[in-house]
Parts: sequence; C-alpha cells; structure tokens
Amino acid sequence: MRGSSHGTSVPLPSRTSWKSLLVEDDPEPEFRAYCHLFAARRPWRRGCIDELLRDIADDKVAGVLITDTRMQRVHHPYDGGADVFLASEERDRMRDRHAHWLSSHPSGL
Repeated sequence: MRGSSHGTSVPLPSRTSWKSLLVEDDPEPEFRAYCHLFAARRPWRRGCIDELLRDIADDKVAGVLITDTRMQRVHHPYDGGADVFLASEERDRMRDRHAHWLSSHPSGL
C-alpha cells in the first residue's frame, strides 16, 4: 500500500485502516478534507523505524505518533524535531539525562 502526505507518495509500513474523519466539510466533494488514521503494531527491534523517521525528517510523511502498547509514552517526530510525552517522573529523569538536547531558552523549549 502507498500513502501520501504533502502531495508525495511514499511506501508506508504494513498497517490496518482504523478510521477516516471528515475534517473540513464542503458542499463540493473535491474540496472536502479527510484525516485517515492508521495503526500498526510491530515488535520493537533496533532500527525498525529508521526509514519512517527519515521520511518524517524529509517531510515526506507527517502526523506520526509512536507509542508503547500501553500508550504511556508517546513520541511525535516531525521534520524539525520531536515531542515526547511521558509521566512526570520519567519526564524529569529524561530531561536530566539528556539536558544537552534542550533549547538554550530558560524554559528548555
């Protein structure tokens, strides 16, 4: 299967269609906008999402969320970086461990 984002066509990992949402209704069908949600479950192994992360960094794919099976950690990569959502204790440990990743802005953002 192939998917598109930003007008490009790129191969996507094996996936299962989950739901399509109408996000911009218009009386003219060609002007309606949809958001298509997909979910894929795969065993973790080193490098298994490298190609996907490269496509995100190259702005070929957008809107990707990577999470553990219990959805306690969420990684949202995008072409300029990534957001990571963690429980507060784990967030603080990650912040301290990777302080060099933070912006020089006083808030770290």
